[in-house]
Amino acid sequence: MWRNDGWDVRVRLGVLTPHADVGPESELRAMAPADVGLHAARVPFGAMRSGGGMDETIPLAPVRAFAEPPYVDEAAERLAAAPLNAMGFAFTSSAYVIGAAAEEAMLERLRTRAGGIPVVATCAATVEALHAVGATRSALIDPPWFDAELNALGRRYYQDAGFEVSFSAPCALPSGQTLVRPDELYEWVSAHVPDNADAVVLGGNGLRAVGVIERLELRLERPVLTPNQVLLWAMLRAAGTSTDDITGYGRLFSLPEPPPHERAASAR
Repeated sequence: MWRNDGWDVRVRLGVLTPHADVGPESELRAMAPADVGLHAARVPFGAMRSGGGMDETIPLAPVRAFAEPPYVDEAAERLAAAPLNAMGFAFTSSAYVIGAAAEEAMLERLRTRAGGIPVVATCAATVEALHAVGATRSALIDPPWFDAELNALGRRYYQDAGFEVSFSAPCALPSGQTLVRPDELYEWVSAHVPDNADAVVLGGNGLRAVGVIERLELRLERPVLTPNQVLLWAMLRAAGTSTDDITGYGRLFSLPEPPPHERAASAR
């Protein structure tokens, strides 16, 4: 028997990620079944240094610039040369800064540069996921490197999408991607989510979060949505393949599949 060599896959997904960030690829690979191929393109992000270092809080200017031409557009075009079924924009905070309308305009631009391959984005996917789980009131918890202004922009993003946000704050944990520990994140979120929130939303694709989803859902008895979780869910739907073979990473993946025309509409 030949050993698995990663070639025989049912779907291939592309990921646009900050140049020094290993978080999206790490979490997506942890969740994705072996027959889902993952292929990343790295996009320059002015707030990250070589080795993944960042300031304790990230400024807004490079966050906005990450969603603008030319770098992300060029990365999407290069990545689309591979035989992909869908592509994901693995970045949260730019949508907070530019808003949903500009986020959708960015997606249209990237789809064009990608030659028509479906492209989905983290925050827009979170909105779809909140509707899918039937949530109307959420608690928004962002990484410690998001300051109060950026977190407030995130709150406004989801309020503009029609959701109540009963709590929002950056989590008060050590500010650094390699410093966030799953047990500490679990305890902080558990202690701060109010009873009236019917879903928990975590921000920041670089936040180490998917490992705590299952235990948080058991403890809080409500859906927990994290950036790379919703991005994988949205990419698989855009690629027209199932999500219910993913277990241990939240109830989102076990939801009934929408009709094909709805999946296609969500990817446009």
